[in-house]
Amino acid sequence: MSEQPSGGFTPTGTIASAADRRRVVFATIVGTTVEWYDFFIYATAVGLVFGQLFFAPLGQNSALIAFATVGVSFLFRPLGAFLAGHFGDKLGRKTVLMWTLILMGAATALIGVLPTYEAIGIAAPVLLVLLRILQGISAGGEWGGAVLMAVEHAPRRRRGAFGASPQIGVPLGLLLASGVMALMTIVAPGDQFLAWGWRIPFLLSVVLILVGYYVRRRVEESPVFTELAERKEKARMPIVQLFREHALLVLIAAFVFAGNNAVGYMTTGGYIQGYATNPEGPLALDRGAVLWAVTGSAVTWLLSTLAAGFVSDRLGRRTTYILGWVLQLIGVFALFPLVNTGDIGLLFLGLAILTVGLGFTYGPQAALYAELFPASIRFSGVSISYAIGAILGGAFAPTIATAIVSATGSTDAVTWYLAGMTLLGLVATLLLRDRSGIPLGPDHEAEQARSPIHGLSEA
Repeated sequence: MSEQPSGGFTPTGTIASAADRRRVVFATIVGTTVEWYDFFIYATAVGLVFGQLFFAPLGQNSALIAFATVGVSFLFRPLGAFLAGHFGDKLGRKTVLMWTLILMGAATALIGVLPTYEAIGIAAPVLLVLLRILQGISAGGEWGGAVLMAVEHAPRRRRGAFGASPQIGVPLGLLLASGVMALMTIVAPGDQFLAWGWRIPFLLSVVLILVGYYVRRRVEESPVFTELAERKEKARMPIVQLFREHALLVLIAAFVFAGNNAVGYMTTGGYIQGYATNPEGPLALDRGAVLWAVTGSAVTWLLSTLAAGFVSDRLGRRTTYILGWVLQLIGVFALFPLVNTGDIGLLFLGLAILTVGLGFTYGPQAALYAELFPASIRFSGVSISYAIGAILGGAFAPTIATAIVSATGSTDAVTWYLAGMTLLGLVATLLLRDRSGIPLGPDHEAEQARSPIHGLSEA
């Protein structure tokens, strides 16, 4: 007999076989990979294309403005998280996931057919930003649903491993986005890439969305939500309840993610790509070579993220995170000294070292977040914490890095900025108790509602 998921309860829809569990994991990986491919293809294009085609006529700060549009979408992630959290706790995880996938795909495909500044003037960057905002709303709602579909279906002792499935969608999305862009530099070299080659990766989103939609439709609703629906125990106003009872927990959880996200957006936000390939910069490396290096580092990020999920099932979420923060700090101090050599092999090495720490501070996050919040408001809790963490962390990390280098002429201060964000994540982690293995079902709401914050009463 197979091990029961989450808290040991057996609601309708409980995963009963290994094949069903594999389907959940597969659907989660495919869906999140497609979502993050769409999100990252924009960030990749910012450093390579958008600055020239959409923002260059705006003046000498066009690169800074272009990177700022990466961050603008983060400001709308909380809106997506609020909407997804509310409807996810009331209508179900699966329904929300289908709509976020469609919204992301539509926005990405439309970017692929958007006229440039030369064709329609100021309307071009305005429309580009509006479509980026839609991507942000979708991303804000996507993660929480994907996490809960994976973790709430998981056996109690394997939540970290199951929860790593939506997490590896991020490096897979980066790998796919960078790989497709790198391939297009070969198919459409030089001016052809700027003329039409960059559009193909965006238009490819249509095919990927159809695949993701088909796969997600075949997955059953989360057993935790099914149980809540059958008992009619869904929160009437989940977001209000969340902030009334767990506001401090949301903030601390957000800081945990911010420490990872700020550092991760050196590549996922397109900063390293733009910095290394800038023809007027100190390195001026080949565009295709840099993209292949980023693609390779996405593989090391994927492997470390997956490993961290399994490790967290053995050592606990908190211990795994602490190890991750130490590894991430090492990666931060190694990154720019290796990148600034101008050697493509050492650039890859710097990114690879960095991604080991990133994986260990991201792989356990799904299980950690799911175990922090009560079942009836869990979607709202994980989604909103994630969205706020993204604003505090990665939203403007590429813009901040660009401004620092512009003001100082050096990347040294960027390193200290990233180190500071890493230490912030470590402190936030130390404030939390380890709740690995806590029952997730609605029978245990009282236990789940006890504060996991050190220094606050558990009663």
